[in-house]
Amino acid sequence: MSITPNIPRLFTALAEWSACLLCIFHFGPRFKGAALWGTLALALTLQGAFLYYTGTLPLGWWMPCMAVAVGLMYGLIRLCCDMSAFACAYCTARAFLLAEFAASLEWQLYYYAAQRYAARLGPGRFWEWAFLAVVYAALFLLVNWFDRGEPDRQAVEGIRWRELLPAVVIGLVSFAFSNLSFVYTDTPFTSTVIGDVHTIRTLVDLAGLVTFRAYHYLRCRLNTQKELDAIQSILHSQYVQYRQSRESIEAIDRKYHDLKHQIEVLRAEPDAARRAAFLDGMEEEIKLYEAQNKTGNPVLDTVLTGKSLYCARHGIALTCVADGALLGFMDVMDICSVFGNLLDNAIECELGIADKAKRLIHLEVYARGDLLVIVCENYCEKPPVFADGLPLSSKTDEAGYHGYGVKSVCYTAAKYGGTLSINTEDDWFRVTLLIPLRAAR
Repeated sequence: MSITPNIPRLFTALAEWSACLLCIFHFGPRFKGAALWGTLALALTLQGAFLYYTGTLPLGWWMPCMAVAVGLMYGLIRLCCDMSAFACAYCTARAFLLAEFAASLEWQLYYYAAQRYAARLGPGRFWEWAFLAVVYAALFLLVNWFDRGEPDRQAVEGIRWRELLPAVVIGLVSFAFSNLSFVYTDTPFTSTVIGDVHTIRTLVDLAGLVTFRAYHYLRCRLNTQKELDAIQSILHSQYVQYRQSRESIEAIDRKYHDLKHQIEVLRAEPDAARRAAFLDGMEEEIKLYEAQNKTGNPVLDTVLTGKSLYCARHGIALTCVADGALLGFMDVMDICSVFGNLLDNAIECELGIADKAKRLIHLEVYARGDLLVIVCENYCEKPPVFADGLPLSSKTDEAGYHGYGVKSVCYTAAKYGGTLSINTEDDWFRVTLLIPLRAAR
């Protein structure tokens, strides 16, 4: 049996297509059904035809052809995944390294078996394709299992060119050194022995793949830590706002208390009927102020009063039906975080509505069986854009912590064993938290 030392180009094309397929389904295709599978079939045909018909070109054309092949991989991922250009380039580098390792490993194993057991394998290409099916299936299923549940989507989608550059360098260096023996044989890093050439290529590709995964893992951990730091910053920010609101409200309480005494002094003096009526109105306003936002939880009262005053100044109607006594098991900072972020997000939406008559926010806190239910809903003319089940912030300041408010609420709900759900219906945006009361207590 005669066997070429080089990997068949169709095998390389299939490895590259399979690596792209793994990436597409890991991050989620933008379309499904016949359109998706038709696109994938067309991409496999194009990738295979290009590599097959350029396999006979002179060696000088090898690198340009490989660059085009990588470009085809990028085009497939870019077409099928709803991600930025940088994110697609990062995924392409990841898929290319995996494809190089898969093709090299499969061909090295087959070459070894063919040299040792040529008599048993016999002629023909059956065993070539059999080795290909077994090795590719095992390797890609293993990688898919390893990637399963890995929370790396946000880390990939938020990539910038400075973070992309190391990934590209890892891919280029690994590819260059793994294939150096096919271009230059008289170097300290190359060999003329076919078995050694295969070993060098496979081991260098493996080292590149491991290095890339280590870099990717580090980026995911740093992104998670950044997210946690942002959430903690929001928690602290909401608590600071609560402290400031409480101090302001206490000052207002003292002022109104003084006004009550002044009214009593004025009543003792003989005065006109209009002044008496005016004083009666002042007293009624004071009573209304004293009665508002008395939910049974002083922390929630403070948050609501602060937000109510802000809403009143900006023409937003905020209504609340809340049993604050149900929140007794929650930490002060958690109450500030949940209600502060919910109301801040609702207020941000309402400020964008031109018609002040439609600026409506409603908050409810009640018990249903063994569940604490927190519902915050607001009128929403334009439904928000969702990503991973959460609405994207309309703010664009990347230096701040915009977009982490809802995540902070999710984080707090999960802390007490609860869940958060979001839905939009009939121009209303609704956030619902369900927290088991027994478990929380």
